[in-house]
Amino acid sequence: MDMAKGLLGLFSGAVVAAALLPALAGCRADAPQDRADDGRAVIVAPGRPGEKARTLTPEQAAREKPDDSANAADRAYVRNMVEHHRQALTMSALAPARAAADGVKRLAERITAAQQPEIGAMERWSALHPAPQSDAGAHPHDHGTMPGMATEQQLADLAAASGSDFDRLFLRLMTAHHEGAVKMAGEALAGGNNVAVEEMANEVVATQSAEIHRMRAMG
Repeated sequence: MDMAKGLLGLFSGAVVAAALLPALAGCRADAPQDRADDGRAVIVAPGRPGEKARTLTPEQAAREKPDDSANAADRAYVRNMVEHHRQALTMSALAPARAAADGVKRLAERITAAQQPEIGAMERWSALHPAPQSDAGAHPHDHGTMPGMATEQQLADLAAASGSDFDRLFLRLMTAHHEGAVKMAGEALAGGNNVAVEEMANEVVATQSAEIHRMRAMG
């Protein structure tokens, strides 16, 4: 009986020891920590594939953060695209009363629903990223030279058209307008530096490229 108790005690001790091993292993000296030896907070930065993670101080992490400050290309894109979108809204506003095809009316509605909020987002961005004083007056605001912009005469012709004539002219002008917007977005992606502008430009490319295909099919 005593021998059985002794064996049972040894077995229980072994179980307890086995249960403690993972906990003890988790406390090894080389385990990741969120505090340096001197008590300062640290940040664990994952390494690239095949590389170990690095431990950085908050100051080091701030220095290594990519610089996405707005540059002249970002500001020019946002400033010009606001005006570009406004003309699209002007053209789309004519469709409910003048278009013959329901597809054209729905397209105009989608353009308005997408571009009106984008104008608001771009205007808010501009307020947060004003141009430096040194750039004041450096960029002429001749919006008529932007890619895809309809001329005053084309806008007048569109406003005077109705029925199927309006549909054909609207699709032709808006296709060119969208193609210009995609070109402008591509230039911003190539020359800009700000992440928010990059996201806005990518959205324009995705949305308006799809609408270009739709308009070509309708025409």
